Amino acid sequence: MGGILSDGMKTDTPRLDSGARNALLAGFFGWTLDAFDFFILAFVLAPIAHEFHRSIADAALTITASLVTRPIGAFLFGLLADRYGRRLPLMLDIIFYSVAEVLSGLAPSYRVFFLLRLLYGIGMGGEWGVGASLAMESVPTRWRGVLSGFLQEGYALGYLLAAAAYWGVFPHWGWRGMFFLGGAPALLTLFIRFRVKESHVWQAAAARRKDWKSYGRAVFSNARRFGYLVLLMAIMNFMSHGTQDLYPTFLQQQRGFARSTTALVTIVSMCGAIFGGILIGLASDRFGRRRAMVASIAAALALIPLWIFAPSLPLILAGAFLMQFMIQGAWGVVPAHINELSPNEVRGFFPGMAYQLGVVFASASAYVEARMTHHLTYAQAMGLFAATVLVIGAVVVGLGPEEHRVSFSNGTPESEVGPRHI
Repeated sequence: MGGILSDGMKTDTPRLDSGARNALLAGFFGWTLDAFDFFILAFVLAPIAHEFHRSIADAALTITASLVTRPIGAFLFGLLADRYGRRLPLMLDIIFYSVAEVLSGLAPSYRVFFLLRLLYGIGMGGEWGVGASLAMESVPTRWRGVLSGFLQEGYALGYLLAAAAYWGVFPHWGWRGMFFLGGAPALLTLFIRFRVKESHVWQAAAARRKDWKSYGRAVFSNARRFGYLVLLMAIMNFMSHGTQDLYPTFLQQQRGFARSTTALVTIVSMCGAIFGGILIGLASDRFGRRRAMVASIAAALALIPLWIFAPSLPLILAGAFLMQFMIQGAWGVVPAHINELSPNEVRGFFPGMAYQLGVVFASASAYVEARMTHHLTYAQAMGLFAATVLVIGAVVVGLGPEEHRVSFSNGTPESEVGPRHI
C-alpha cells in the first residue's frame, strides 16, 4: 500500500491528500447544488399550480418529468466520462443543468415549464455518476464509507439550502426568483477546472481499453450485475422520493403550517439526513455495506408513526430528523457500495446509469402519493407508501451482493466481508 503500480497508477494510501480532497469537494458541491436546483420545485408546487391554472398533481408531474429524463444524462455523460475522463464531462454537465434551471424561472406557460424540467433532468442525471466515480476513485479505501456518506449528503444539504431559499427568497421574489438562484452552480466549474485532477483509476483503465468495441464488451459482460444495481437504485429512490418530495406539501396542506414552519421542519430533517449519511457511512466501513443499510431501513420502518402521525410540532421535528437520519443514512452508503460493485472500465457509466434508471422506476412517487390523497389523507398515503417500499428495500439490499472495500487497483476485497457475486 502507498506505492506505485507498474502502469503508473498510484495505489491507495490512508492519507486524504489535496487531490483526493478536491475531487471529493467537487463531487459533493456538484451534488449539493444539483439537489438544491431540484428541490426548489418541491417547495413551490402550489404557487406554480396556481399561476399556470393547474392542479397540484399536475405541478407534481413536473417533478416526474425531471426524474424520467435523468437516464439520458447518465448515459451521455457516463460514456463521456469513461472515454474522456471525469473532469470535462462533469463541468459540461453542471453548466447544462444550471442553464436549464434559470430558464425554468422564465417559463411563460405550464408546457414550457414542463419541457424545461425535462431538459433539467438530463443535466441532473449526468452529475451524480460522474462526480461519485471521480470522488470514490480518488479517496483512500479505508475511508470510502464515511466519505461516501459525506458525498451523498450533498443531496441533503441541497434540500436544506432549498428550504432556506424558500424561507428567505420566496417572500420577496416569488417562485421564479427561486429558480434564478439555480445559475450559481456554474461557478463550480472554475474550481473543477483549476483545482481537480483526473482520476488515476480512469487513466489506468483508459490505457488498457483499446476502442469502443472493447468498452461495449465490458458493459455487456457485466449485465447481470448492472441489472441488480438498477433494482437496488430503484428501491432506494422509492424510499427517498417517497419520504421527501411531497413532505413540504403535506406540512402545508394537511398540517396547515406556515412557510417558515415548513422550512424549519425541512431544515431539521435535512440536518438528520446529513448526520445519518456520515455516521451510517462510517458504520459501513466497520460492519459492511449491506448490514449498515438494512439496519437503517428497518429503523426507518419503525419510525413511520412518529414521522407522519405525530400530534405536536416538537414530535414532528423529532420524527422528521430521525426518519431522514435513517433514510439518508442508508443512502450514505450508496456511492461507495455501487462504485465497489462496478468494474473499473465502466465505472463512469455503471453507477450513474443504474442510479438514473432506478430513478425512472421511482419517478412517479410524488404523483402517486398525490393521487392517493384523493382517497386518503396525506399522512395515510405517505405512511402506506413508505412502509411498502421500506419492507421491499430491506429484502433487496439484504439479499444482494457486496464487495466491501474492494481495491479499485486490482479488484481484491480488503475486508473480512467477502464478496457475493451476482
